[in-house]
Amino acid sequence: MTELFAVRMDVALPAEMDPAERADLLAREKAYSQQWQRSGHWRSIWRCVGEYANLSVFEVESNAQLHDILWGLPLFPYMTMTVTPLAVHPSDIAAR
Repeated sequence: MTELFAVRMDVALPAEMDPAERADLLAREKAYSQQWQRSGHWRSIWRCVGEYANLSVFEVESNAQLHDILWGLPLFPYMTMTVTPLAVHPSDIAAR
């Protein structure tokens, strides 16, 4: 059985970060996140308008798997995250 989580990720890169280092970091972050999206574990990712932040939905086997995915993010050291466990709402007509 899998579990669903909403994760808000707020990013704060140092203003003085070397541009080449920043570009490399962002490229690695994109590749890593897309790998998990293709696997189906990172179900969706939404930009928070006007912020350097996103709201993502994960479908994972366990809390430990989510923890490992999040800790593997190249941007992890520059993020503040809020993790919310999700459950199907009884009024959702699209519920699986």
